[in-house]
Amino acid sequence: MGLFREIARVLGAADVFRVRYTVTDGGGGYFENVKRIVRFSKEEVVLRGRQGGLRVEGRELSLGKYFAGDLVVYGEIVRVERL
Repeated sequence: MGLFREIARVLGAADVFRVRYTVTDGGGGYFENVKRIVRFSKEEVVLRGRQGGLRVEGRELSLGKYFAGDLVVYGEIVRVERL
């Protein structure tokens, strides 16, 4: 997605292989550069990228599209933590 690259360029972020994400208010989130889903439950999703990972916490989480490193998570996301 070009938006992430543009934001990283403007902010001077050099780490382009980390998992990047956008969370929508009450509707889930979009995750990019996902190499593996480590753990999944209705309350937690743990993701790994080439470098680092994320822990997503919420309620009634479910997985949507997962293709070519892109993942959609549905549900109420209340916290995202870098690992």
